[in-house]
Order: sequence, then structure tokens, then C-alpha cells
Amino acid sequence: MSYIADLIKTIVLGIIQGITEWLPISSTGHLILFDSLWPLSPPEFFSVFKVVIQFGSILAVLFLYFKKLNPFDSSKSPQQKKDTFSLWGKVIVGVIPAGIIGLLLDDIIDGYLSANFVIAVTLIAYGIIFIIVEKHPKPVTIKKLSELDYKTSLKIGFFQCLALIPGTSRSGATILGGLNCGCSRYVASEFSFFIAIPVMAGASLLKIVKYIMGFGLFTFWQIVLLLLGTLISFIVSVIAIRSLLNYVRKHDFTIFGYYRIALGIFVLLFFYIL
Repeated sequence: MSYIADLIKTIVLGIIQGITEWLPISSTGHLILFDSLWPLSPPEFFSVFKVVIQFGSILAVLFLYFKKLNPFDSSKSPQQKKDTFSLWGKVIVGVIPAGIIGLLLDDIIDGYLSANFVIAVTLIAYGIIFIIVEKHPKPVTIKKLSELDYKTSLKIGFFQCLALIPGTSRSGATILGGLNCGCSRYVASEFSFFIAIPVMAGASLLKIVKYIMGFGLFTFWQIVLLLLGTLISFIVSVIAIRSLLNYVRKHDFTIFGYYRIALGIFVLLFFYIL
């Protein structure tokens, strides 16, 4: 029975990760909240599980944007190859702030900032910010990804640091950063996908190394759960990314702001008042 329960939890967690990673509503926050209601044991394994299955989301981006992100594609012209290398350069610049701060504060974040109260507050706070930003939008000056410069990439990278606090949302923070810098919603969303690749890959590797150093190698069953969660995350992420890009062509992010506020209030009521 325990094995069946673990499989169901893993599938649900993979679905949650795949949907919420790319929407500005916080994947880590949703995963932690679900685990509070129906834990995946032991806690140390869940701590690494919730990060490692993000690798499935990374693979989804690479799968959908392989041609765009591949600077060695033979069908590309020399200028297109140069532009692709430039895009990767901007991505690397954008991940430097979160990479440094995340490495330094990883233990503090896990130990003190993963509480349900923190998640509730950040859900509500950034929900309000999204609504305000959409009601008072900045003029769009960057309508194509190629118009994004290194300075703007770095600014968005600093916004990504906000997402180190659970409940903030990595995609939400980078999208807000993009909108604040004059990016269109489409450009802000796409760059959010790309800037996630090295950040999430590095976070997954760091968690695996720390787990092995502290608790030893994964068991066979834990490896099965990690692979299953990653696979589910990949499949659902492909659908979520396509859906989000179709959505932002005609709509803004206001609905996500209201969702965040409603979920944050629910968390406070469920865990601290009722």
C-alpha cells in the first residue's frame, strides 16, 4: 500500500511541478503545500525530490526550443548562429545573481523560509504586485527576444533572486522583471523559460550532491520515484509552456494575481486559523 501511495503522490507532484513551474504562481510553494497535506517520506528525500523533478521542466524547454537554442544548427546562417550564442550569453549573465545568492543561502532557505506562513505571505504579496503592474503597465520597448540586451538580462536576473523565497515563483519574478524592463509579455515569458535552464539544473545538481553527502546514495525505489516525477514533469511542462504562450498573446497576468491572493488566503485560513 505504501508503494502505491508513493506512486500516486509522485504523479501528483510531477503534475503540480509541470503546471506551476511556468505559470507565475510558484511551483515550490505548491509542492511544499501539497507535501504538508500528504507527505512524501522521509522529509529529507522530499527536500531533494521537489528540486530534482524540475529537471523534467528543463528538458521540456530544451525539447520545445531545441532549434532556437542550438547555435550549431546547420540550417542557421552565420548571423543566426551568432545571435544564438548571444542569447546564451544573456542567459548566463541573467543567472549570475541568483546562482551566487542561491548557493550562499541554500541552507537558510530550506531551514527557515519554507514555512507555510512564508509561502502564504509571498503568494499574496506578489499577487497584489502582479495586479498593480498589469493595471499600470510600462510602455513596451522590447518586442523581440533579439532586442533584449545584456544590461536588461542582468536586471531580470536580479529579479530572479526574489524567487529564492518559496511562494514567490521563479517564473513570476523573472516575468515581473521583464515587464518592469519594458519587455512584452511574450518576450518576458520566453526569457523566463531560458533563464531557468542553468538555474534549475544547478539547483538540482546541488541538492543531489548535498543529499548523497548527508544521507548516502538513493535507494532503488527513490530513484524510481525521481525518474517518474521527472517524466511526469516533462510531459506536463510541454503542455503548460505551449498553453501559457498562447494565453499571453491575448491576455495579461491579472488572473494569476487573483489566484495567488486566493491561494495565499486559503493557506492562512487552513493552517493557522481554522
